[in-house]
Amino acid sequence: MRNIITRTMKTPYGELLVGSIDEKICLCDWRYRKMRQSIDKRIQSGFSAIYKEGDSPILDEAEEQFTEYFDEQRKVFELPLITAGTDFQEKVWNALREIPYGKTETYLELADRIGRKAAVRAVATANGANAIAIIIPCHRVIGSNNNLGGYAGGASVKKRLLQLESDGDMGASTR
Repeated sequence: MRNIITRTMKTPYGELLVGSIDEKICLCDWRYRKMRQSIDKRIQSGFSAIYKEGDSPILDEAEEQFTEYFDEQRKVFELPLITAGTDFQEKVWNALREIPYGKTETYLELADRIGRKAAVRAVATANGANAIAIIIPCHRVIGSNNNLGGYAGGASVKKRLLQLESDGDMGASTR
């Protein structure tokens, strides 16, 4: 059986469980989220692998990029990703990556953008199943009435992330 190399990263917003396989990030999720068991099962099953705590160059790079992000020195993550989901989930997660830093989109707008306007609930479910938080920015999706909606890290973390991205004065030299 293969290994997903994992590390817990402490951030100003909580602890992230970050994992890599074949030097690609396959997991970056809030350590204490409600769906922790089902997410972990899907990731391990999808890659026919088990979690093993350890070090890898890509986890070092991820930690560095997260430090820059939380220090308001990075807008875009430059990390190789690999996901484990259904075709529909993958479509939603790819669309999430197109939402720019500092912007939000409603679940309805996201559903419409992927050509599935009637599937708002399914889009919301796929959004919630995202196991690569912040890098695949599911926190940027809000309800049509401007409510925050749910978030794996909790509503207060989602609010803080959106605040970080909307207030950050990141100058021309940042990524």
